[in-house]
Amino acid sequence: MQPTLVYDDDCGFCTRSARFVARHGSVRIVGFSELSHEQRERLPPEYQECAHLLTDDTVYSCGEAVERAFAETELAPAGLFDALGRVPGYPATRERVYRWVAENRGTVGRLLP
Repeated sequence: MQPTLVYDDDCGFCTRSARFVARHGSVRIVGFSELSHEQRERLPPEYQECAHLLTDDTVYSCGEAVERAFAETELAPAGLFDALGRVPGYPATRERVYRWVAENRGTVGRLLP
């Protein structure tokens, strides 16, 4: 199964970000409003609180989902996220950054082209 990025399609910033990943990689995108029953069943109960990446084997959520989706693009240098994963405290920092961007997506969206 092609990895599927599930995102908030009511959010302009989220939609632009998901489309960017899809344009540059091998990730399928599906907005919350377009989820199939099977996809929804795989997601956590509070799935609308962040993005998710569905693969054959697992579901990644929030910052890890975005990281794994970006790793599927030609923009991510090979081994980048493996190297970052060995940095002490990286997973917690990744999730804090994800949450900060999510809470400030209106401002962040205006800063990006």
